[in-house]
Amino acid sequence: MGKWADGTGTLGLAALEVPLEVAASYRARRRGLLGRDGVTGALLIVRTNSVHTFGMRFAIDVAYLDRGLRVLSVVTMRPGRLGMVRPRGRHVLEAEAGAMAGWGLRPGAQVSVRVTEDPSRAG
Repeated sequence: MGKWADGTGTLGLAALEVPLEVAASYRARRRGLLGRDGVTGALLIVRTNSVHTFGMRFAIDVAYLDRGLRVLSVVTMRPGRLGMVRPRGRHVLEAEAGAMAGWGLRPGAQVSVRVTEDPSRAG
């Protein structure tokens, strides 16, 4: 995918579609899931290869994706943790803990992203 923008869309995993939020602007990427009590579906944070859960209210699953949106690794992080940097990682997918296992998301899986851009949210 070329230029990323904040918005919503759908994450495609094999035969499954998951609601998706995209955090592409500096502000949206910095905020991530902080201050929330949960997430419906997943959050894609573009142009990053590491995340933290300081200030988070709930545990999350984190999938590190390469530039082609192939899953490099999937980890569950409790609040107050610093994730390892994934050198080949280009994007991070976040969801509530346990969600990714339920979706069958594992290393090597290919995901797709269909974005509905919202110009009012671009930053």
